[in-house]
Formats: sequence, structure tokens, C-alpha cells
Amino acid sequence: MKHVSILALHDATMTSIDSAYQLFNRVNDFSHYQQKPSYYTVDIAAVEKSTELNHGLYTIKASKTLADIRKTDVIVIPLLCGDFPKAIKANEPYCDWVMEQYRQGAEIVCLCVGSFFLASTGLLNNKRCAIHWAAKNEFGAMFPGIHLVEDSIITDEDGIYTSAGGYSYLNLLLYIIEKHQGREMSIIASKMFEIDVDRKSQNPFTIFIGQKRHGDSQVLQAQAYIEAHSTETFTVDQLCSILGLGRRTFERRFKKCTGNAVNEYIQRVKVEFVKKQLETGTKTINELIYEVGYNNIDAFRKVFKRFTSLSPREYKKRYASF
Repeated sequence: MKHVSILALHDATMTSIDSAYQLFNRVNDFSHYQQKPSYYTVDIAAVEKSTELNHGLYTIKASKTLADIRKTDVIVIPLLCGDFPKAIKANEPYCDWVMEQYRQGAEIVCLCVGSFFLASTGLLNNKRCAIHWAAKNEFGAMFPGIHLVEDSIITDEDGIYTSAGGYSYLNLLLYIIEKHQGREMSIIASKMFEIDVDRKSQNPFTIFIGQKRHGDSQVLQAQAYIEAHSTETFTVDQLCSILGLGRRTFERRFKKCTGNAVNEYIQRVKVEFVKKQLETGTKTINELIYEVGYNNIDAFRKVFKRFTSLSPREYKKRYASF
């Protein structure tokens, strides 16, 4: 039997706490149906018995305080909402307990932007981390020593698990259940809660937002130019000429500030333009590919799929409003 501690962090979301609580407890029910004993003992844990969540919108009563729990097997860190630096500060009293439990062998299951809190403990240093695409730039600026992944909604490294955006944390909870009890139990849970077990990437949901909180005026100028000319064809050398910079210097500064190579940034902006047109416009896929300056249709389709995990046709089928 594993003991699960779901942390009732200040300014966490009630839904993420309750989802974890319900899933682990329902898995126990599934075990009972199979004439097996419970696998999990689940507590909602907090520094104090009563904690405000979601900026005071809810109050939750913990089943145990941290002082009551000498040893746990699994720690669930819920989503945080709002001002992340403020939430990190408010939750400092949890840090030592989490680090000590991890040293004693506890697994840490971190849901979406709960990673801001986990990163503040230092336990994610030099590790991979998945996080919501909309929080990627802020997280990267606050914790540059952590490797953010974009090609997966789940990371699994040294007993620490993270998940990408929004309700994809449900997939992480299924993943943990599968690691503990096998594929069969994970499938049962996915069917009972109607969670799509095949979700592997958040790419289809991502809206590209260029990193602009860096203070380099010339890189910002380049970003503005790229975004304003998404349907035009231009080269990196032309950008350098506009900015009055040498190519090597420009490419180095651009990569450092944005996290993207210049050509990758240009591709992402063009893909984002095509995505919006596919959602609401009437032009054909090939017309849009030509419009953003590609003469090779297959080449653009490969670029589009690399950033969205879908072909243009699949994307249109999923998101078109008509």
C-alpha cells in the first residue's frame, strides 16, 4: 500500500486537488471490485488544517498536517493560479518537508504549473520539466537551469513527474497509476473517468507566444518585424541588414533572448498564421502554404506537423469553425 499526500498549497486550484483525490480513491474501489485490497491511502496535507485556495475562493480542510506525516510515498503538487512568485513565497513552509520526503524516497507528482513551486525547491535543477505552453516563457525566465520539454505532456526523471498544460495532469495521474498498478488498472480508470489515454503532446493546443521579456531592443525589433511580415519571404541576412548587425552576433543574441533560432522563429510565426486561417478562413491549405511564402508544399507540411503534431488537414478538421 502506498501513502499519497496531496498538498493543499496556498492559491492552488480546487479542481486539481479534488481530481487527484477522486482518482486515487476510485482506483481503490476498482481494486475492491476485483476482490483485491486498497492500493492507496490518500490524505490531503497542509501546514495548517484549514487553507485558502484559488485566492480565497475556496477553503479546504486538510485531513492531516505536514507535522502528522512522518513518511509518505507519493506527493502530489497541485496547480497554482495567478501570481507565481507570490504563490512561491506563500508556500515556502512546504519546501523543507517536500525535500526531506523526496530524500526519503517519496515520488513527486507535479501537476501543470505546480512546477513553479517545485522548481523553487531546487529539486528540478538540471532536470526535464513539462509545463503549460502559456507559462513557458515566464518559467524559463525564472528558472533557466531547468530543461523545458515541448514534445511531451509528461516527464519522468529520478522519481519526479511533471505534466504540461491544463487538464493534461489527468494523463499524468493515469501514468502514475499505470506505473504503480499496471496498464489494466490505468485503462479502467481512463474509461471510468473518460480521459483520453492517448494524449501524448500539448502541441495541438499550443499558441506560439514569442519570448519578449528580455530587454534586448534590437531582438524585439526583429521579433516585431517577423510577426508583422508573416506572409512575406525574407532572409536572416535581410533582417541583419535592417538591424545593422552581423549575422553571427544577431543569431547568438536572438537565440539567447527568445530560446529559438531565427529561422525556427520565422517558421513558428508562419505556422501560427496558417493555424488561425485554418480555424476561421475559407482558403485552401495549399493557398495558405503559398501565401506564407512556401513553394514546396511538402516541406511546409513537415514544418507544420513538427510544431503541432498534426497535419494541416487534421488541424483544420479539429479546429475549423465551419
